[in-house]
Amino acid sequence: MRVSLGAVIGRFPFSSSSNSEQSQNQNLEVGDVIRHGRKCRDIPFLVFFIAFWIALIVNFSFGFYKGNPLRLAHGLDYKGNVCGDKNGSPNLHGLGVRYWVNPNQVFESGFKDSHSDLEDFKSICLKDCPIPSEDTLKWVCNYPEGDDIRLSMKQWVARDYDYFSFLTPDMRKSSLQLLGPCYPVLFPSVNVLWSCEFMTRKSNASLQQWHQMGGQTVDDGMMLDKTVHKSINSQSSVLKRYVADIGKAWPVLIVCGGIIPLILSLMWLAMIQRLVAAMTWITIALFDVLIISVTMFFYLKAGWIGNDAISPIIGKHDPYYHISGRERGHLHFAAVLMTIIMAVAILSSIAIARRIVMATSVLKVASKIIGEVRALIIFPIMPYAVLAIFYMIWISATLYLLSSGEVIRDRCNANCCAYDLLLKQVNCARCCGHTIHYTPHIGLAMLFHIFGWYWVTQFVKAFSSTVIAGSVASHYWTHGEVLQEISFLPIFSSVKRLVRYNIGSVAIGSLIVSFVESSSRILKPLRKKLMVVDITTHNWVGKCLSVSSHYALTSIEWIIKSINHNAYIMIAITGESFFAASAMATELIKNNILRIGKVNVIGNVILFVGKLCVSLASALFAFLMLDTHAYKSAHNKVSSPLIPVLVCWGLGFVVATLFFAVVEVSIDTIILSYCQDSEEHRGTTQYATPLLLETLHDQNEMDSHQQ
Repeated sequence: MRVSLGAVIGRFPFSSSSNSEQSQNQNLEVGDVIRHGRKCRDIPFLVFFIAFWIALIVNFSFGFYKGNPLRLAHGLDYKGNVCGDKNGSPNLHGLGVRYWVNPNQVFESGFKDSHSDLEDFKSICLKDCPIPSEDTLKWVCNYPEGDDIRLSMKQWVARDYDYFSFLTPDMRKSSLQLLGPCYPVLFPSVNVLWSCEFMTRKSNASLQQWHQMGGQTVDDGMMLDKTVHKSINSQSSVLKRYVADIGKAWPVLIVCGGIIPLILSLMWLAMIQRLVAAMTWITIALFDVLIISVTMFFYLKAGWIGNDAISPIIGKHDPYYHISGRERGHLHFAAVLMTIIMAVAILSSIAIARRIVMATSVLKVASKIIGEVRALIIFPIMPYAVLAIFYMIWISATLYLLSSGEVIRDRCNANCCAYDLLLKQVNCARCCGHTIHYTPHIGLAMLFHIFGWYWVTQFVKAFSSTVIAGSVASHYWTHGEVLQEISFLPIFSSVKRLVRYNIGSVAIGSLIVSFVESSSRILKPLRKKLMVVDITTHNWVGKCLSVSSHYALTSIEWIIKSINHNAYIMIAITGESFFAASAMATELIKNNILRIGKVNVIGNVILFVGKLCVSLASALFAFLMLDTHAYKSAHNKVSSPLIPVLVCWGLGFVVATLFFAVVEVSIDTIILSYCQDSEEHRGTTQYATPLLLETLHDQNEMDSHQQ
């Protein structure tokens, strides 16, 4: 499968009067170093990629049409409206807190043998959770409607949701039986994640007035306290709030997931040209400091250090301020996991300290190329901008897709009769609550949505790597003669060749990586469940198979990524199809593994640590930004900083990967070109620069000395 690059890559066609030179260069593109003899490759995969984009746009449109992100954090009222939704009936803008009006129903739903769920009982959307008065009995009434209650929504809110004085005798009698339309406020409640959680300390003054008016007996006890908390602390509720946190913290994602890693990556690339010898040590030291700092922030938010633990309360401090839920438990787990990662990372950085000198020599070769092809530093801004636009649309579509269920009325057996202002009587036929019903096709749409993120991300990274490889290959095979005159020419030419001939090849390569990664993510929870079953049943064979399958998937994923990475380089150099380029790259590496293995590995390790530095800095800034008042109170309060921080961490790593690819791909391209050059000329390279030969010679001497 090996192809002589001499037939593919030629010298820059300087002007000459010689006819032989003119005939030799007649097939060369003016201003370029790579010949015209290319063909469009992997066209079926290009067609498939275009079809995928059409399907992805349709999927986005479905989410934007059907979804409502308010459903992720806010509950439904007795009419099926989402609290805080301005498009509800009535308009509930600003009324984002859900309150269950009948304490007896809340108490009843807390028993295990109850035939009803808390969602089946009557709830209403308010601005704040009501608190009993010490001198008079307060009421919370239904939304004003009908002929008897002539109030607007603004007047209803201004009256503190109370129009008991407007009720007819029949309405008052129904209200005293806890059937509405007005309900007494007998227990204080606090806003816990947009739901009013009752306190068991009832108001004696309000309860006394309630009994004097002939009101129905009201149950109390710890069950009243735990029922609402159990509902808002369920797995599905926590998951929805985590997704909602991403929408609330979108400025944090833009700043800490986009702008900060962009600045830090550009700074790292600029410094690597001037401080090559020091940057490796600076990167290692900075990595250790950052990972310790991020771990300490997890400890702070988990409540293990200081008093800065997360709180689910929105509003003033009260005795329920330190309610613990799943969010706190997840932060505890994250803190322990970060401690383990921190210990392993610091020990690993100490272990590779002896190899840093080798990494420095490799980075010198890449920094020389970046200095000559100055456009390489600027080029990653283009794929960065493409991914930034795509991620903003993708994250918005995620919020809408996850909230695109249909609101339907429950079929319950609960005693939920309530007064209907329009019918002017107590109604027991349509009194059950509402839930959001998710159809199976929404799950399939979400799976395709996640896969689309994988594929587009891998495609943009592959596109960027291939363009960089084409530019660096031009530098190697021409001794840099062209680049000294026109530094932007290789970038433009490489982009043009890729778009014209090899987009399909990049599409199939990124598809393979996306398929493997998404498959491993889907199989991971299934593998964990199998491990739990095997442990409980003491099936050691099944446990061994589960563990081995995990390492097998990880190995396959790493191998495919490595093969694809080198295949993109050979595509840029030769213009071959993806599978042919993969075979060429694999054969080159196999034949020269002893010569280039350690050099390549150590250089990639330092670059990986640099990416982690950028992503850890993004996470650290996200912690600091989320610690401000804007995200700790009021309507933008996030339930936990965990998910926004992790998203910023991931986005920072993706951005760093795009920019650090300039160095990483440059090194790999030079090494592959060196191997090809050596094989074509029987072990003696013709195009390698003195700096590259010196680097590889020093490495061989070091290995011989160690042996």
